[in-house]
Amino acid sequence: MTENTPGGTPKPSKPPEPSGVDLARVALRAAKDAARARGAAAQQKKQSRRGGGLRSGARADGRDPMALGSAINRLITERGWEAPAAVGGVMGRWPQIVGEDVAKHCEPERYDEDERVLTVRCDSTAWATNLRLLAPTLVARLNEDLGHGRVKLIKVQGPGGPARRYGPLRAPGSTGPGDTYG
Repeated sequence: MTENTPGGTPKPSKPPEPSGVDLARVALRAAKDAARARGAAAQQKKQSRRGGGLRSGARADGRDPMALGSAINRLITERGWEAPAAVGGVMGRWPQIVGEDVAKHCEPERYDEDERVLTVRCDSTAWATNLRLLAPTLVARLNEDLGHGRVKLIKVQGPGGPARRYGPLRAPGSTGPGDTYG
């Protein structure tokens, strides 16, 4: 509301002071807000005592039980383990990928994700040589199955030597009987 001054220009009026009813409404609104805040705090405290409020309701949400396969797939995706899981699948399907004959004599040992190298151990030097000749074809087949560039190199190793037996009277760091009697 504006009033006119003697010169005819409007003069802004002060807002009216809240009367008793208005003061009561303001006080009631403040009291309700405070009660809501106290109630919410009490509800949170009660839920934390009962297990954090992690209860499933009538509708589906992220806390509902799920099938094991779905849970594993979700974990693999969330953690970024797609490549190692895919290579692990290759190790499980090795006979189907390389053929039964090669799989009898050569088996994958490990995969280095940083260098993208698959290490394969063969049971004889002849099979190791054969697999070295097949390596480019095998790399292409693996990359076709896993995605381009997942495997850059196949490192072929021949048969390992006999297992070293360490006796009870062994000096740490010794290389065997040659360093004593040599």
